[in-house]
Amino acid sequence: MSKVVLITGGSSGIGKSIGEFLSEKGFVVYGTSRNPSKYKGSKFPILALDVKDVASIKSAVKTVIENEEKLDILINNAGAGITGPIEEIPEAEIQKNFDTNFFGPINVIKSVLPQMRKQNRGLIINVTSIAGYMGLPYRGIYSASKGALELTTEAFRMELKGFNIKMTNVAPGDFATNIAAGRYHAPLLEDSPYKIPYGNTLELMNAHVDSGSDPNLMAKKVFKIINTTNPKVHYKVGEFMQKFSIVLKRILPDKVYEKLLMNHYKL
Repeated sequence: MSKVVLITGGSSGIGKSIGEFLSEKGFVVYGTSRNPSKYKGSKFPILALDVKDVASIKSAVKTVIENEEKLDILINNAGAGITGPIEEIPEAEIQKNFDTNFFGPINVIKSVLPQMRKQNRGLIINVTSIAGYMGLPYRGIYSASKGALELTTEAFRMELKGFNIKMTNVAPGDFATNIAAGRYHAPLLEDSPYKIPYGNTLELMNAHVDSGSDPNLMAKKVFKIINTTNPKVHYKVGEFMQKFSIVLKRILPDKVYEKLLMNHYKL
C-alpha cells in the first residue's frame, strides 16, 4: 500500500517540490496552507492548516486519517523567515516567528503521534535550516527558532524510539524559493545605528536566496531518507560552503569563526 504523507507548508517552495516528487513516486500526499483555495491547481490535495492554530492542525490531521485510515510520514516544512537587528525587532514579531518555526511544528508532531503510536510506526522529518547551527547577524531570531527545533528533535527521537516512530532533521541552505517575499523584515530606519550594516546584509541575504539551489535537491534527499531504515539525527542540504560552515564552527575557535562570519557579511 502507498505510504501517506502530510506536508505542512506544501503549497509552494520546498514543500511543493517535495510533494510533487513524492506524488510521482506513488505516495499519497497531502499538503497544507493557510489559504488552500489559492492552490486549486495543485498536483495533490491542499488542506487548511495554520501552524499557529492548534484547532486547524487537529482538523487537518483528522481529515487525513479519516480519508486514508493511516498517516505514515509527517514532513514539518512550514516556516517563516525574519530579519533585523535584534534590538529593533518588535517582541510580537519574535513571538510570531517562534510560534511558526518552533511551537507550530511541535504541535503538529503532538497531533500525529497518537495515530503513529497506534500503527506502531511512523516517520517525522523536521525541515530546519543550516542557519540554525549558528547565530547569524541580522538573522538571530531565525537562527534561534530553527536551532531550537534541531535540539528538540534530538530529545524527541529518544523519547519515541520505544514506539517505532523515527524522527530526523533536514537543514537546507539557501534555495531558490519565495521565502524572502514572505519574510518579516524589520524596517530600515533612517535614524537607526544599524542602518548601513543591516541594509548591506539584507541585500546579501536576498541575493543568496535568488541564486539558491534547486528545491528538487531537498525533495530527493527527503525521498532518500524515507527509504532509509535508520535515519540519522541531522541532514544538511545545500552548497558545499554552506554545509562546510557547520564543520568550521565545530573545529575553529569561537572568535575565529565569528571573524569569518563578519568578513562574509562585510561587517
